[in-house]
Amino acid sequence: MSNRRDFLKTAGLASAAFGFGLPQMSFSMKKEDLFKISLAEWSLQRPLFAKKMDHLDFAIEAKKHKIDAVEYVNQFFKDKATDKAYLTEMKARAEGEGVTSVLIMIDGEGQIGAATSEERKQTVENHKKWVEAAKFLGCHAIRVNSYTAVPYSTAADKEQEAINVCSSGLRQLCEFADGFDIDVIVENHGGFSSNGKWLAEMIKQTAHKRAGTLPDFGNFRIHAEGDKISSYDSYRGVDELMKYAKGVSLKPIVWDDYGKEHPLDYERMMKIVVAHGFKGYVGIEHGEEGREWDSIDEIRANLDTIRRTLENA
Repeated sequence: MSNRRDFLKTAGLASAAFGFGLPQMSFSMKKEDLFKISLAEWSLQRPLFAKKMDHLDFAIEAKKHKIDAVEYVNQFFKDKATDKAYLTEMKARAEGEGVTSVLIMIDGEGQIGAATSEERKQTVENHKKWVEAAKFLGCHAIRVNSYTAVPYSTAADKEQEAINVCSSGLRQLCEFADGFDIDVIVENHGGFSSNGKWLAEMIKQTAHKRAGTLPDFGNFRIHAEGDKISSYDSYRGVDELMKYAKGVSLKPIVWDDYGKEHPLDYERMMKIVVAHGFKGYVGIEHGEEGREWDSIDEIRANLDTIRRTLENA
C-alpha cells in the first residue's frame, strides 16, 4: 500500500488529465467530492445462485465488508419487481443497515435495439416495472444493455444502424423513466457496446438527459470467434465513456486492443475517473465464474488508499 501511495503523490495526478487530453484540474479535493464505493450484487453470484445466500441479506453482507451502498441484480429477484411486500422488506433491510440502494442491473427483458419498432416497444414495456421498483427502493438508476439484432460489424453503416435502433429503444425508456426521476444507464457489455467510441456516440445520439453510461473496466471484450478474441483497450474505453457516466463498475482485470487481458492498474484507471470530475459510485464487481481475483476487501482497500491520497494530493 505504501508504494501505491508514494507513486500517486510523486507522479502527480494532473498528468492523467494531460495524457488523455482532458482539462487540467486540481486533485486536492474534499472527501465528499470524491467517488463513493458500492458493492455490485454479482460479486456474490455463487452463493446466491447456489441458494446458500438469500437476496434479502445482500445489504447485510455488504455492510460486513464495510460498504454502505449496493447495486442490485434483477436476476436474483426477477419475479418480485411488482411485489410491494418483498420490495418493502428489501428497503427496510438496507435502511436498517444504513445502506444506500444505488441501482438495479436489468437482464433478460429483451433487446433495447431489437429489429422492429414493435419489439423495441415491448422491451421498453418489460423494463418499466424495474424503473418503478428502482424508484420505490430509493435507487437513482437502472442499468440496461444495448443488445441489438444488428450483427456485430466494424463497418460504419452497420455501426450506425446499430446506433439507430438502440438509441430509439433507449430514448423511449428514458422518456418513461424521467417521470420517476430515474436514470437509464448502459453498460459496455459485449458486441457494439464494448467499443467505447460506439457506446459514447450511441448515448450522444439518444439525446436524453436520463441516458448515461456505466463504464465497466473489465467488459471490453467485444466478441470471440473460435480462439480469436476481439477486444478494446479498457483505459481508452473508460475515458471515452466517462463523459456520460452516471456510475462506474470496477473489475480487477482490463483488456487491450489485441484480445489480451491484464491486471487492473488501479492508479491509472482511477486517475482517468477522477480527471473527469466523477463524484458518483464506483461499484465493486468481484469475481466471475471460473475466475479467482482479489477479494472484495482488497479491492475496497485499494480504493480507500487512492481516496486518501487524492484528499491529500
